[in-house]
Amino acid sequence: MEQTKQKAVKQKILFVCTGNTCRSPMAEAALRKELRRRKIAGYQVLSAGICMEKGSVLSPNSAQALSEAKMAANKTFKPRQLTEKMIKEAKIVVCMTARQEQRLAKYPNVTSFPTLCGMEIPDPYGKDVGVYRETLRKIRECLPLVIERYCQNKEGDLK
Repeated sequence: MEQTKQKAVKQKILFVCTGNTCRSPMAEAALRKELRRRKIAGYQVLSAGICMEKGSVLSPNSAQALSEAKMAANKTFKPRQLTEKMIKEAKIVVCMTARQEQRLAKYPNVTSFPTLCGMEIPDPYGKDVGVYRETLRKIRECLPLVIERYCQNKEGDLK
């Protein structure tokens, strides 16, 4: 029975933003923490960028905002380019803006923060750390809706 648990495939939740250096990595870290806090297992949380630049890294202001909130990006985090394979393998793809959602509209598993909670998550890129803190706050405000809609087993087994 223990082997069966280890081989269970985790459902993927994928956050998408422009470059995968600010918003989507913060959403990834925040959802991971919230799922752990709620003791909800069975999900792999990832992020990617629609226009990721080669050689880019996690924004220092994103890392600082996460650290101040007692969260951390994956220690081996490197921005990733969004691929069709990633979209198709995900249970749900959550974009930061309605425009990003429209760009990926041909995929039935794509949604956005505006669709889920009526709020765009503007890009803080190049702004001061206070804007990153506010961006993280907005993301965290929307996560209960993501969890309620996509992270609970129909039978009520939250593991």
